[in-house]
Amino acid sequence: MTRRGMLSAVSAMSVLALTHTPSRAFAANLDVDAFLSLSQNLVGQDDLSKDIAAAMLDAFSVTGQKEAISALADGKNDDAIANEIVATWYTGVSPDPDDLDVITYTDALMWQAMDYTKPLAYCGGAMGYWAEPPGA
Repeated sequence: MTRRGMLSAVSAMSVLALTHTPSRAFAANLDVDAFLSLSQNLVGQDDLSKDIAAAMLDAFSVTGQKEAISALADGKNDDAIANEIVATWYTGVSPDPDDLDVITYTDALMWQAMDYTKPLAYCGGAMGYWAEPPGA
């Protein structure tokens, strides 16, 4: 092998090393707005809370899933992480199994899906509202 061939091979190897980590570049650039936009596309709603999205992104980051979310936002097909994001929006529960915190309760999307009920301890109207049958 010639000196020129060796230098070419080493140069090519250094370039190849950089091409194997594009998701890390996206993970560094994934912000709350990008996560909110991805979430809106996944759940099919435009009125999601940015504060809740920030808390969810933090929780996903703790579990080491930020790169997978970045790849999903970049167009990679990953049904598992997409389903986990949707489940987190609907339940309001942190995706971190070691974190027992609830990210949101009254704003969880399950209450919109189950419009026949309301969150526990959440008043549905004025005193005695339940005595009258609901409007048609």
